[in-house]
Amino acid sequence: MAQPGLFAEPDALKPLAERMRPASLEDVVGQTRLLAEGSAFRRAVQSGRLHSMVLWGPPGCGKTTLALLLANYAEARFESMSAVLCGLPEVRKVLAAAEARFTAGERTLLFVDEVHRFNKTQQDAFLPHIERGYILFVGATTENPSFELNSALLSRCRVHVLEPVAPVDLKRALQRALLDVERGLGGRGIQIDESNLDLIAQAADGDVRRALTLLEIAAELAEGEGGEITETTLTQVLADRTRRFDKGGEQFYDQISALHKCVRSSNPDAALYWLCRMLDGGCDPAYLARRLLRMSIEDIGLADPRAQQMALEAWDTFERLGSPEGELALAQVTLYMASTAKSNAGYVAYKSACAEVSSSGTQDVPLHLRNAPTKLMKSLGYGEQYQYDHDLEGGIALDQTGFPDAMGEQVYYRPVARGLELKLKDKLDALRAVRSKARGERGEGA
Repeated sequence: MAQPGLFAEPDALKPLAERMRPASLEDVVGQTRLLAEGSAFRRAVQSGRLHSMVLWGPPGCGKTTLALLLANYAEARFESMSAVLCGLPEVRKVLAAAEARFTAGERTLLFVDEVHRFNKTQQDAFLPHIERGYILFVGATTENPSFELNSALLSRCRVHVLEPVAPVDLKRALQRALLDVERGLGGRGIQIDESNLDLIAQAADGDVRRALTLLEIAAELAEGEGGEITETTLTQVLADRTRRFDKGGEQFYDQISALHKCVRSSNPDAALYWLCRMLDGGCDPAYLARRLLRMSIEDIGLADPRAQQMALEAWDTFERLGSPEGELALAQVTLYMASTAKSNAGYVAYKSACAEVSSSGTQDVPLHLRNAPTKLMKSLGYGEQYQYDHDLEGGIALDQTGFPDAMGEQVYYRPVARGLELKLKDKLDALRAVRSKARGERGEGA
């Protein structure tokens, strides 16, 4: 049961989002998977038998609120610090105080916001205190713990994933704030219809804090207009809304991965969606141009060599036109690349040849392929028996190897039966068959 006094008398100066913080698990909106009735996590919280943990989720999903509730249910003293504002001296001071309280029989829940911003030394400072039980450690992060937190810290904590709050749950939080007389906007005569409430919930983009902040701003504007939050009011409030996007963070890499994979899987509509999501989030268009060029080489390749040239031209067009007009060039090449034939045969061939070079050591160039600009070199056999392809019927020396003698002929490039590579495949298959036959007749083997 919630401990009386944790949430003090509402302060009118506090933001609405702060005033409306849930006082119990029943008040939390969203996180239905983690906090479902009967779930292991919910049972542990309600019993007060908690473990050190890392809460990983986007902004405004309830990480701080959940940490406050954990301290309440565990009857522990709540201590909070931000990795953005605190250094190692502050960490040591807080840990020393927690150890003293532990000795006196009092538990401490230490909430570390933005824990991924602490360096390795700072993260390591928590380890002995977690092990000895001096603190119940709760870290909050918007970044993937696998990449941002030390393995030593992760081994002592459970990672719980929090999800963006769905619009339907955000709407419940908004309705609760409108009705709550003590902490919310109840009793102030604020009116809003369902459709406009839905607009706020959608604009909040999974963030409860943002949803309540937008409602509070809209309510302040509406109070001077008869108390009704209209569509006109929301046009002002929602004009500068933005989507979740963290340049250089996991969301950034998730979205570029989605764009790349949708181009690869020939889904132009989905590819265009992710391109627009990244542009909307503030991604550098030049970065997207580089990635599109990479896709044209890695995933389309010789199935449609025009894609590489088009990607270069789109990049050049953007550099000349700038934003926003130049972004249309990136959109068009994205659509083309997602729609055209695909092949990674060139990419696979390159990797295979690199692996061969790495494993086979230094192999001599065959004598017939060596240049012979001096008499000495000619006397040593350089260039001897070389067949000049243009002088031969068909323009190809069919029984002349191009590999070091110790290796024999190798096949790295295997064109796919798609796009231009279909023609390349037919030609190379025929050439390789003739060359194999010629080697067999000379007794070299296939």
